Amino acid sequence: MHVGLQHYLVVSFMLFSLGLLGVIMRRNLLVIYMSLELMLNAANLALVSFSRFNNKLDGQVLVFFIITVAAAEVAVGLALIVALYRKRQSAHVEDLTSMKL
Repeated sequence: MHVGLQHYLVVSFMLFSLGLLGVIMRRNLLVIYMSLELMLNAANLALVSFSRFNNKLDGQVLVFFIITVAAAEVAVGLALIVALYRKRQSAHVEDLTSMKL
């Protein structure tokens, strides 16, 4: 069996859909954050697969930049979640409104 571009795109679509479902359905900020990262990795998989099957490196170079930005996003996002948890002893979305001044 030959693994083609369609197979990679189906996996990417399934990962993106699972991440979107996690963002929509969950209330815990950490789970929402992990779902957003799953969606970002699904987009990376699609970019790499397009790049691989077109024999160009443009998509792979773009993925490196996306991973770099995602690493900074992880640092900031986790710091915000930890700050919220320390203040409210909870990491639910409803507690974000209580962080207003």
